[in-house]
Amino acid sequence: MINTSLSLTNFRNHDQTDVTWGEHVNIITGPNGAGKTNLIDALHYLCMGRSFTSSSDMYVVRQQAPSFLVRGTFQGSIRSSFEVACSYSRGEGKKLWVNDSPLERHADLIGLVPVVLVSPDDRKLTGEGPAERRSFLDSLISQTSPSYLDDLIRYRKIVRQRNRLLADLHMQTDQLDLMLEPWDRQLAETGSRIIARRGTLVSKFQSYLEQAHQELAGSGLVPSITYRTFCDIGEEPEPDAGRILKEYRTALRESAERERERRQTITGPHRDELVFFLNDMELRKFGSQGQHRIFALALKMAQLYFYNDELEDLPVFLLDDVFGDLDPQRTETVMQMLLQHVGQSFITAAHPDKISGFSAYGRNNITSFEVSEGRVEQVA
Repeated sequence: MINTSLSLTNFRNHDQTDVTWGEHVNIITGPNGAGKTNLIDALHYLCMGRSFTSSSDMYVVRQQAPSFLVRGTFQGSIRSSFEVACSYSRGEGKKLWVNDSPLERHADLIGLVPVVLVSPDDRKLTGEGPAERRSFLDSLISQTSPSYLDDLIRYRKIVRQRNRLLADLHMQTDQLDLMLEPWDRQLAETGSRIIARRGTLVSKFQSYLEQAHQELAGSGLVPSITYRTFCDIGEEPEPDAGRILKEYRTALRESAERERERRQTITGPHRDELVFFLNDMELRKFGSQGQHRIFALALKMAQLYFYNDELEDLPVFLLDDVFGDLDPQRTETVMQMLLQHVGQSFITAAHPDKISGFSAYGRNNITSFEVSEGRVEQVA
């Protein structure tokens, strides 16, 4: 998938910006605060319907403006040219369009333009709590499987409804059990499908992670991922959703009293964990800062490789300030990996000298841009 053009109106520090991109590697340089990251954040909006730098759309609107608008034109190998637009108004909220037709659900955008993002926040993947890793896994699967995304949305609604019932202090136990019964059934059915799909993905993803980590680290350490949930999903590449469903129903019965005490749903994939290892060493507990950095980058490169094989259209690859903390050897390695990717990439860098080595590989595949105070110019 290729983004041929991008238009920003009142988006952060961009008053009105229009850019025509190159088809392969796009390098975006400029001082800190100039608006480099805003450009790829706008692309992220068109791919995922949300910002990767801000927790709320309201903070993305340019100061003193009532709304923002982002529009982009895309082309793919199986899809003719189409336009995606995203707007946010302080009074009306967020809206998404494809070819000027409004999307009824924001989730309908996911997977239309597959995307892989590498950013400084990736350190949270290996160093912080399980929510970060679940989010990575869910995003990874959702862009390849609309049915998984539908199950995920449905599951979250079910958990919210169960939690409301469990939090009702005035409800008697018999009445609560009666009210929970239909939600328990839906929770187990939907949750077991999510667990089975996650297990399948983690099994398949392992080889891509090993490849990416070997290219980046070149050491004898072998990366691996263990998926931990409340039940034993077995060692088979595709876990049995039917068997998981039976164990899920049993686990719900066994946790009923504890759920009443805690007044929340405590059994299900919303509490799952991904554990990262280098050989037998758990990365989160024992990994060095450098090992964390390389592992997180390998996860994103593995995601790119996985999408290249699984999807009919190549993903858009966004890299925000990736080279700032990489040594020259790793920088050289990532450059080569990027240039081998036949899809479209966008790279931001505050210091052009960090990525000056790209010129050694030929200018034909590289398009350079310079950003200053929200203005973008192509560099000859």
